[in-house]
Amino acid sequence: MLQFNRWQTTFMLLIVLAGAYFTVPNFFAQDETPPGFMETRITLGLDLQGGSYLLLEVDTQKVLDDRLNNLLGDIRSELRGGAAAGGDRITFSGPNREGDTIIVDIRDEAQVDEALDRLRRLSTPLGGPLGGGFGRNLSVERDGASITLELTQEAREFYASAAVEDSMEVVRRRIDALGTREPMIMKQGDNRLVVQVPGDNDSEALKDVINRTGQLSFHMVDPTVSLADAQNGLLPPRRIMLPTEDDPSPFLVLEETPVITGDMVQTASAGPDQDSAGSFQINFSFDSRGARRFAETTRQNVGERFAIVLDDRIISAPNIISPIIGGSGRITGNFSAQESNDLAVLIRSGALPAPLQTIEQRTVGAGLGADSVKAGAEALILGFILVVIYMGVYYGRFGIYADIALIANVLMIAGALSLLGSTLTLPGIAGIVLTIGMAVDANVLIFERIREEVAAGKKAVQAVEAGYSKALSAIIDANITTFIAAAVMFYLGSGPVRGFSVTLAIGVVTSVFSAYFLTRLMAGRHVLANRNKQLSL
Repeated sequence: MLQFNRWQTTFMLLIVLAGAYFTVPNFFAQDETPPGFMETRITLGLDLQGGSYLLLEVDTQKVLDDRLNNLLGDIRSELRGGAAAGGDRITFSGPNREGDTIIVDIRDEAQVDEALDRLRRLSTPLGGPLGGGFGRNLSVERDGASITLELTQEAREFYASAAVEDSMEVVRRRIDALGTREPMIMKQGDNRLVVQVPGDNDSEALKDVINRTGQLSFHMVDPTVSLADAQNGLLPPRRIMLPTEDDPSPFLVLEETPVITGDMVQTASAGPDQDSAGSFQINFSFDSRGARRFAETTRQNVGERFAIVLDDRIISAPNIISPIIGGSGRITGNFSAQESNDLAVLIRSGALPAPLQTIEQRTVGAGLGADSVKAGAEALILGFILVVIYMGVYYGRFGIYADIALIANVLMIAGALSLLGSTLTLPGIAGIVLTIGMAVDANVLIFERIREEVAAGKKAVQAVEAGYSKALSAIIDANITTFIAAAVMFYLGSGPVRGFSVTLAIGVVTSVFSAYFLTRLMAGRHVLANRNKQLSL
């Protein structure tokens, strides 16, 4: 049992060397990694290097309101008949919305059954044709000549959850587009998001970029409507009036239906304005659908104006000088470099599915982060030194073996965190310190068991073999329970709690390997070479 063949020995040594290999880049600056080493590093968390922290709440009720408002139009379309509805026009009053319920009154009782059949078409499986397991989006019920449509409870939960998940993805894309490395974005509760961006000390600017809805659309300007009439509320059907960013007129009247929507924009980037020195512009290109529609619109409206609208505000309203058939364009408007970059980020990342409200906002200074790093490092080093001294003094040669295994354990933990690109926080450092104690604890169990075997009269080789074999079950039991606790913390926790659970889980695996196998390798070689001597432990 104490003997390892050449391949087993080589494998164990390679694991330790791999940990050292992936750990080395952490001791060098980002652009000073020695040749031959991979760019694998542990990212310091918000509490270690400073940065921005935001707690955001997703307005899921707004998502449900939008669904219901869209449903009003779908109801009218179905009941008015035509090719889309597949029948004659049905006379009705409403639809009227009361909270989360929509009521439609059918005037001709002979048409109620037909109306009910049509409106039931609007009840579809959540998640598409293959998402029947989620339930249906609407319940459609008849009460005399009235038909009631209501979002199901499953639909409310599904749409709210989807809004939170989509918001997380949009926020992540926006932060990534800013060039920020390793943001931490996680869900908290049912409708809140925690955003941590290490190294970014301008939480206000970060909040501005994140919170903008980012709804981009292109509309034709209607010059036939008097602005004075529009401001007095005299707008023709399907026309809207929106404020402008940089235009002689403070408002413009637009066609309500957009020619192109933001989901048709494929790329967007900031660059210098070709026509204005010192200003910047946003260059964009459409996908095939958007390019075709943009070409048709500009070809049919040469000399007219179209407006580029972002978040219900006109950011540019140029004249169409000639057809634009290349599928690309540019937005100008006296933008600064930062403004143009932020707008490009919004356009690229897409629109938020629901407004975000900032519940908490704070900036962690780099000074506090440096103090945290120093305190954590000092605790780790001091604890490590004290453990090493104690083991060497109390267990002699075997304690030194445990100390060597302990160094290998720390290297393997650091290497694993570097390879995974993990974010290290103060609780993560605490997890490493705890792991050091756990690794030593396993050695203490083994060494004390060996002492008992020696006291019982067994020879050195038999005592060491018995010590390792009989202590194994206790070591495995203790570490499995710790690993389960780490897994539960990772699944249920967030942020620093997850950081602690990751380092703890990795430490459990490496400590068993180092405390049991590495020390057994060294202790076995020593005992087998001195099998006839008295074991000193």
